[in-house]
Amino acid sequence: MEQLLLAPMDGLSDHVLREVLTRIGGYDRATCEFVRISGSLLPHRTFRRICPELDSGGLTRSGTPVAVQMLGSDPASMAENAQLLCELSPAGIDLNFGCPAKTVNRHGGGAMLLATPEILFKIASAVRKVVPGRIPFTAKMRLGVADTAKALECAHALEAGGVEALVVHARTKLDGYRPPAHWEWVGHIRSAVKIPVAANGEVWTVDDYLRCRAVGGISAVMLGRGAVADPFLARRIRARIGGAPLSCDRHEDWRELLPLIAEYWRLAQGKVVPKHVSGRLKSWLAWLRRTFVEADELYAAVRTVNDPSEASRVLASRGVPVAG
Repeated sequence: MEQLLLAPMDGLSDHVLREVLTRIGGYDRATCEFVRISGSLLPHRTFRRICPELDSGGLTRSGTPVAVQMLGSDPASMAENAQLLCELSPAGIDLNFGCPAKTVNRHGGGAMLLATPEILFKIASAVRKVVPGRIPFTAKMRLGVADTAKALECAHALEAGGVEALVVHARTKLDGYRPPAHWEWVGHIRSAVKIPVAANGEVWTVDDYLRCRAVGGISAVMLGRGAVADPFLARRIRARIGGAPLSCDRHEDWRELLPLIAEYWRLAQGKVVPKHVSGRLKSWLAWLRRTFVEADELYAAVRTVNDPSEASRVLASRGVPVAG
Protein backbone atom coordinates (compact mmCIF):
# COMPACT_ATOMS: atom_id res chain seq x y z
CA MET A 1 0.00 0.00 0.00
CA GLU A 2 1.39 3.40 -1.03
CA GLN A 3 2.21 5.76 1.80
CA LEU A 4 3.30 9.39 1.65
CA LEU A 5 4.97 10.82 4.73
CA LEU A 6 5.92 14.43 5.51
CA ALA A 7 9.48 14.70 6.80
CA PRO A 8 10.72 16.45 9.93
CA MET A 9 12.98 19.32 8.82
CA ASP A 10 14.68 21.14 11.66
CA GLY A 11 15.06 24.81 10.90
CA LEU A 12 12.92 24.55 7.77
CA SER A 13 9.50 23.25 8.73
CA ASP A 14 7.52 23.60 11.94
CA HIS A 15 3.89 23.12 12.86
CA VAL A 16 2.95 26.28 10.94
CA LEU A 17 4.19 24.85 7.65
CA ARG A 18 2.84 21.40 8.56
CA GLU A 19 -0.61 22.96 8.91
CA VAL A 20 -0.44 24.42 5.42
CA LEU A 21 1.10 21.40 3.68
CA THR A 22 -1.22 18.86 5.26
CA ARG A 23 -4.24 21.05 4.52
CA ILE A 24 -3.41 20.74 0.81
CA GLY A 25 -3.55 17.00 1.38
CA GLY A 26 -1.98 13.75 0.28
CA TYR A 27 -0.11 12.75 3.44
CA ASP A 28 -0.73 9.67 5.55
CA ARG A 29 1.27 11.04 8.48
CA ALA A 30 3.92 13.59 9.42
CA THR A 31 6.75 13.84 11.93
CA CYS A 32 7.68 16.97 13.86
CA GLU A 33 11.19 18.42 14.23
CA PHE A 34 13.31 16.59 16.80
CA VAL A 35 13.10 17.15 20.53
CA ARG A 36 16.65 17.08 21.86
CA ILE A 37 17.13 14.80 24.89
CA SER A 38 20.33 15.67 26.75
CA GLY A 39 19.99 14.08 30.17
CA SER A 40 17.24 15.96 31.99
CA LEU A 41 13.59 15.04 32.16
CA LEU A 42 11.78 17.50 29.93
CA PRO A 43 8.48 19.08 30.97
CA HIS A 44 5.32 18.51 28.94
CA ARG A 45 5.48 22.08 27.66
CA THR A 46 8.69 21.34 25.75
CA PHE A 47 7.03 18.58 23.75
CA ARG A 48 3.95 20.74 23.23
CA ARG A 49 6.03 23.68 22.03
CA ILE A 50 7.70 21.64 19.30
CA CYS A 51 4.60 19.60 18.51
CA PRO A 52 1.48 21.70 19.28
CA GLU A 53 -0.57 18.99 17.62
CA LEU A 54 -0.29 17.09 20.93
CA ASP A 55 -3.07 19.37 22.20
CA SER A 56 -5.29 18.26 19.31
CA GLY A 57 -5.10 14.50 19.63
CA GLY A 58 -1.77 14.38 17.81
CA LEU A 59 -3.40 15.61 14.60
CA THR A 60 -3.05 18.65 12.38
CA ARG A 61 -6.25 20.60 11.86
CA SER A 62 -6.79 18.70 8.62
CA GLY A 63 -6.51 15.38 10.49
CA THR A 64 -2.99 14.22 9.61
CA PRO A 65 -1.30 12.28 12.47
CA VAL A 66 1.99 13.82 13.66
CA ALA A 67 4.63 11.69 15.38
CA VAL A 68 7.05 13.28 17.84
CA GLN A 69 10.71 12.76 17.03
CA MET A 70 13.30 12.37 19.79
CA LEU A 71 17.06 12.82 19.41
CA GLY A 72 19.59 11.71 21.99
CA SER A 73 22.32 9.21 22.75
CA ASP A 74 21.65 8.02 26.30
CA PRO A 75 19.27 5.03 26.40
CA ALA A 76 18.04 5.64 29.95
CA SER A 77 17.34 9.33 29.39
CA MET A 78 15.63 8.62 26.08
CA ALA A 79 13.39 6.02 27.74
CA GLU A 80 12.52 8.29 30.67
CA ASN A 81 11.51 11.11 28.36
CA ALA A 82 9.64 8.77 26.04
CA GLN A 83 7.62 7.53 29.00
CA LEU A 84 6.78 11.14 29.88
CA LEU A 85 5.87 11.87 26.28
CA CYS A 86 3.49 8.89 26.22
CA GLU A 87 1.38 10.70 28.85
CA LEU A 88 0.49 13.18 26.09
CA SER A 89 -0.73 10.38 23.76
CA PRO A 90 1.30 11.29 20.66
CA ALA A 91 0.32 9.87 17.28
CA GLY A 92 3.72 8.19 17.22
CA ILE A 93 7.24 8.30 18.65
CA ASP A 94 10.15 8.44 16.22
CA LEU A 95 13.90 8.16 16.93
CA ASN A 96 16.32 10.40 15.04
CA PHE A 97 19.47 8.73 13.74
CA GLY A 98 19.68 10.84 10.62
CA CYS A 99 20.47 14.44 11.53
CA PRO A 100 23.84 15.43 9.96
CA ALA A 101 24.15 18.82 11.70
CA LYS A 102 27.50 19.49 13.37
CA THR A 103 25.81 21.00 16.43
CA VAL A 104 24.06 17.68 16.99
CA ASN A 105 26.81 15.32 15.88
CA ARG A 106 29.54 16.80 18.07
CA HIS A 107 27.59 15.53 21.07
CA GLY A 108 27.30 12.04 19.61
CA GLY A 109 23.69 12.35 18.49
CA GLY A 110 21.83 12.00 15.21
CA ALA A 111 23.67 10.37 12.34
CA MET A 112 26.92 9.94 14.33
CA LEU A 113 25.29 7.07 16.21
CA LEU A 114 25.27 5.06 12.97
CA ALA A 115 28.92 4.26 13.75
CA THR A 116 27.77 2.23 16.75
CA PRO A 117 24.86 -0.09 15.90
CA GLU A 118 25.00 -1.51 19.44
CA ILE A 119 24.01 1.92 20.80
CA LEU A 120 21.11 2.08 18.35
CA PHE A 121 19.91 -1.24 19.71
CA LYS A 122 20.22 -0.09 23.32
CA ILE A 123 18.31 3.12 22.67
CA ALA A 124 15.56 1.43 20.69
CA SER A 125 15.22 -1.37 23.25
CA ALA A 126 15.03 1.05 26.18
CA VAL A 127 12.39 3.19 24.50
CA ARG A 128 10.44 0.18 23.27
CA LYS A 129 9.97 -1.00 26.86
CA VAL A 130 8.09 2.17 27.83
CA VAL A 131 6.09 2.86 24.67
CA PRO A 132 2.71 1.09 24.74
CA GLY A 133 1.66 -0.88 21.70
CA ARG A 134 -1.08 1.62 20.84
CA ILE A 135 1.54 4.25 19.97
CA PRO A 136 3.49 3.62 16.72
CA PHE A 137 7.22 3.38 17.36
CA THR A 138 9.49 4.21 14.41
CA ALA A 139 12.98 5.46 13.55
CA LYS A 140 14.77 7.39 10.85
CA MET A 141 18.35 6.69 9.80
CA ARG A 142 20.87 7.53 7.11
CA LEU A 143 23.08 5.06 5.29
CA GLY A 144 26.02 5.61 7.63
CA VAL A 145 28.51 8.22 8.76
CA ALA A 146 31.06 8.22 5.93
CA ASP A 147 30.04 5.10 4.00
CA THR A 148 27.44 2.35 3.88
CA ALA A 149 29.55 -0.34 5.58
CA LYS A 150 27.24 -0.56 8.62
CA ALA A 151 23.92 0.33 6.99
CA LEU A 152 22.43 -3.16 7.19
CA GLU A 153 23.79 -3.71 10.69
CA CYS A 154 22.17 -0.48 11.86
CA ALA A 155 18.83 -1.43 10.32
CA HIS A 156 18.99 -4.86 11.96
CA ALA A 157 19.84 -3.25 15.31
CA LEU A 158 16.80 -0.98 15.17
CA GLU A 159 14.54 -3.83 14.11
CA ALA A 160 15.87 -6.03 16.93
CA GLY A 161 15.35 -3.14 19.34
CA GLY A 162 11.63 -3.10 18.60
CA VAL A 163 11.22 -0.36 16.01
CA GLU A 164 8.07 -1.06 14.00
CA ALA A 165 8.94 0.86 10.81
CA LEU A 166 11.98 2.59 9.40
CA VAL A 167 12.58 5.62 7.20
CA VAL A 168 15.91 5.61 5.39
CA HIS A 169 17.38 8.89 4.19
CA ALA A 170 19.38 7.51 1.28
CA ARG A 171 22.62 9.39 1.95
CA THR A 172 25.39 9.25 4.52
CA LYS A 173 26.08 11.90 7.13
CA LEU A 174 29.01 13.20 5.09
CA ASP A 175 26.82 13.40 1.99
CA GLY A 176 24.65 15.92 3.81
CA TYR A 177 21.98 16.99 1.34
CA ARG A 178 24.11 16.74 -1.79
CA PRO A 179 22.63 14.72 -4.64
CA PRO A 180 22.29 11.99 -5.52
CA ALA A 181 20.26 9.98 -3.06
CA HIS A 182 21.19 6.31 -3.20
CA TRP A 183 17.70 4.82 -3.42
CA GLU A 184 19.10 1.40 -4.29
CA TRP A 185 20.41 1.17 -0.73
CA VAL A 186 16.88 1.61 0.60
CA GLY A 187 16.07 -1.50 -1.39
CA HIS A 188 19.00 -3.38 0.18
CA ILE A 189 17.74 -2.46 3.64
CA ARG A 190 14.14 -3.31 2.79
CA SER A 191 15.29 -6.79 1.72
CA ALA A 192 17.31 -7.25 4.89
CA VAL A 193 14.60 -6.52 7.48
CA LYS A 194 11.03 -7.62 8.06
CA ILE A 195 9.63 -4.25 9.15
CA PRO A 196 8.23 -1.68 6.68
CA VAL A 197 10.83 0.64 5.13
CA ALA A 198 10.25 4.05 3.54
CA ALA A 199 12.64 6.04 1.36
CA ASN A 200 13.63 9.69 1.82
CA GLY A 201 15.84 12.01 -0.19
CA GLU A 202 15.85 13.91 -3.51
CA VAL A 203 12.17 13.51 -4.35
CA TRP A 204 11.30 16.85 -5.96
CA THR A 205 8.80 15.77 -8.63
CA VAL A 206 6.28 13.06 -9.43
CA ASP A 207 8.84 11.46 -11.74
CA ASP A 208 11.39 11.43 -8.90
CA TYR A 209 8.82 9.68 -6.74
CA LEU A 210 8.21 7.01 -9.38
CA ARG A 211 11.93 6.43 -9.88
CA CYS A 212 12.52 6.27 -6.12
CA ARG A 213 9.84 3.61 -5.74
CA ALA A 214 11.14 1.61 -8.68
CA VAL A 215 14.82 1.74 -7.70
CA GLY A 216 14.19 1.12 -4.01
CA GLY A 217 11.44 -1.42 -4.53
CA ILE A 218 9.39 0.31 -1.84
CA SER A 219 5.82 1.61 -1.53
CA ALA A 220 6.36 4.31 1.11
CA VAL A 221 8.16 7.59 0.48
CA MET A 222 8.87 10.51 2.81
CA LEU A 223 8.83 13.96 1.21
CA GLY A 224 11.03 16.71 2.62
CA ARG A 225 12.43 19.74 0.83
CA GLY A 226 10.54 18.80 -2.32
CA ALA A 227 7.27 19.31 -0.46
CA VAL A 228 8.41 22.71 0.81
CA ALA A 229 9.34 23.81 -2.72
CA ASP A 230 6.13 22.40 -4.24
CA PRO A 231 3.32 22.27 -1.67
CA PHE A 232 1.16 20.38 -4.17
CA LEU A 233 3.69 17.57 -4.67
CA ALA A 234 1.90 15.03 -2.46
CA ARG A 235 -1.39 15.79 -4.18
CA ARG A 236 0.23 15.43 -7.60
CA ILE A 237 1.64 12.06 -6.57
CA ARG A 238 -1.76 10.92 -5.32
CA ALA A 239 -3.28 11.90 -8.65
CA ARG A 240 -0.67 9.89 -10.55
CA ILE A 241 -1.18 6.86 -8.29
CA GLY A 242 -4.94 7.07 -8.81
CA GLY A 243 -4.68 7.55 -12.55
CA ALA A 244 -6.17 11.04 -12.44
CA PRO A 245 -4.88 13.78 -14.75
CA LEU A 246 -2.07 15.88 -13.29
CA SER A 247 -2.33 19.65 -13.11
CA CYS A 248 0.27 21.23 -15.37
CA ASP A 249 -0.88 24.82 -14.87
CA ARG A 250 1.58 26.29 -12.38
CA HIS A 251 -0.12 29.69 -12.62
CA GLU A 252 -3.40 28.15 -11.47
CA ASP A 253 -1.57 26.35 -8.67
CA TRP A 254 -0.04 29.66 -7.59
CA ARG A 255 -3.48 31.26 -7.39
CA GLU A 256 -4.62 28.40 -5.18
CA LEU A 257 -1.52 28.82 -3.03
CA LEU A 258 -2.02 32.54 -2.33
CA PRO A 259 -4.57 32.12 0.51
CA LEU A 260 -2.36 29.41 2.01
CA ILE A 261 0.60 31.78 2.03
CA ALA A 262 -1.70 34.23 3.82
CA GLU A 263 -2.60 31.55 6.37
CA TYR A 264 1.06 30.67 6.84
CA TRP A 265 1.84 34.34 7.46
CA ARG A 266 -1.02 34.64 9.97
CA LEU A 267 0.03 31.54 11.90
CA ALA A 268 3.71 32.48 11.83
CA GLN A 269 2.95 35.89 13.34
CA GLY A 270 1.18 34.12 16.19
CA LYS A 271 4.23 31.99 16.92
CA VAL A 272 7.40 33.88 15.98
CA VAL A 273 8.63 37.11 17.57
CA PRO A 274 8.17 40.13 15.25
CA LYS A 275 11.87 40.62 14.50
CA HIS A 276 12.17 37.07 13.13
CA VAL A 277 8.78 36.43 11.55
CA SER A 278 9.60 38.06 8.19
CA GLY A 279 12.58 35.74 7.96
CA ARG A 280 10.26 32.73 8.15
CA LEU A 281 8.21 34.10 5.26
CA LYS A 282 11.30 34.77 3.16
CA SER A 283 12.64 31.29 3.86
CA TRP A 284 9.53 29.58 2.48
CA LEU A 285 9.27 31.93 -0.49
CA ALA A 286 12.91 31.16 -1.32
CA TRP A 287 12.01 27.48 -1.60
CA LEU A 288 8.84 28.20 -3.58
CA ARG A 289 11.00 29.94 -6.20
CA ARG A 290 12.08 26.48 -7.39
CA THR A 291 8.53 25.82 -8.58
CA PHE A 292 6.78 29.15 -9.18
CA VAL A 293 8.02 32.19 -11.11
CA GLU A 294 5.52 34.27 -9.13
CA ALA A 295 7.30 33.30 -5.92
CA ASP A 296 10.50 34.79 -7.33
CA GLU A 297 8.74 38.12 -7.79
CA LEU A 298 7.14 37.99 -4.34
CA TYR A 299 10.42 37.07 -2.70
CA ALA A 300 12.13 40.02 -4.37
CA ALA A 301 9.40 42.32 -3.06
CA VAL A 302 9.82 41.27 0.58
CA ARG A 303 13.53 40.45 0.59
CA THR A 304 14.58 43.66 2.34
CA VAL A 305 11.43 44.03 4.46
CA ASN A 306 11.71 43.17 8.15
CA ASP A 307 8.75 45.00 9.69
CA PRO A 308 5.72 42.63 9.85
CA SER A 309 3.21 45.40 9.05
CA GLU A 310 5.17 46.42 5.98
CA ALA A 311 5.49 42.76 4.95
CA SER A 312 1.71 42.40 5.21
CA ARG A 313 1.25 45.48 3.03
CA VAL A 314 3.61 44.11 0.39
CA LEU A 315 1.90 40.71 0.42
CA ALA A 316 -1.51 42.31 -0.01
CA SER A 317 -0.24 44.43 -2.90
CA ARG A 318 0.92 41.22 -4.64
CA GLY A 319 -2.45 39.47 -4.31
CA VAL A 320 -1.91 37.56 -1.07
CA PRO A 321 -5.22 37.91 0.85
CA VAL A 322 -3.77 38.85 4.24
CA ALA A 323 -6.10 40.17 6.93
CA GLY A 324 -6.18 43.95 7.28
